[in-house]
Amino acid sequence: MNPTRSSLAAVAGLLLVAACSDGTGPGTSLALSFSTRLPAGAAAPSRAPSFGAAVTGADTLTDGTNTLIITKAEIVLREIELERQDVVDCDVEPEPAGCEEFETGPVLVDLPLGPGAVQQLAIEVEPGTYVEVEFEIHKVSKDDPEDAAFREAHPDFIEKSIRVQGTFNGQPFTYETDLNVEQEEDFAQPLVITETTTSANLTIRVGLATWFRALDGSLVNPATGNKGGQNEGLIKENIKQSIEAFEDHDHDGNED
Repeated sequence: MNPTRSSLAAVAGLLLVAACSDGTGPGTSLALSFSTRLPAGAAAPSRAPSFGAAVTGADTLTDGTNTLIITKAEIVLREIELERQDVVDCDVEPEPAGCEEFETGPVLVDLPLGPGAVQQLAIEVEPGTYVEVEFEIHKVSKDDPEDAAFREAHPDFIEKSIRVQGTFNGQPFTYETDLNVEQEEDFAQPLVITETTTSANLTIRVGLATWFRALDGSLVNPATGNKGGQNEGLIKENIKQSIEAFEDHDHDGNED
């Protein structure tokens, strides 16, 4: 039921990999990976509602009454940027030195449903101490020229940013949203890149297990979160609160 690593690698090969650096020499190779499972026994991210041990990040979830099986989850991101420790804010014009922007166009990330982290991008980063990653969960526009190539490759994502498929109590569902929001994720520990660092990995963990939950922790039918549905606002907020980022040397999807 989970996507294979080979299929994810094929998706990753289609992503644009671009690096914009303020430095002059070759930088450090930084892998950008994604994961969806929390460590065994871990709670949800501190900003998100906590559902105790029931939140495991698995693709099969149950609350004792309902069973949710997620078979595919895709998300569109753009304007991925790292912020140095000595930069107050990258969201100003002109953009200050020390803001490493390495992906501007929209990219489709096929979120892994199994354990560990799967690399989707690789970029060159200049030495420095980085404390935050910024990116936009992006609703694909109907006519913005910057989205033209993406629209041609993924016409079914026009005016959407996320799609999740699976079954809820045995009935197939497709959840789609036009959520369009900038995410700023502080690192629990700074990401330090030195002149001698040869490679590093940054993992963005998306807690799928928290997306389709009511405030009491019970599962809700993802289809009720579609446009105009009774749980549209609830699920959008859960998505925004489910994301965290950290250095992950061994690509196991857990913070080092």
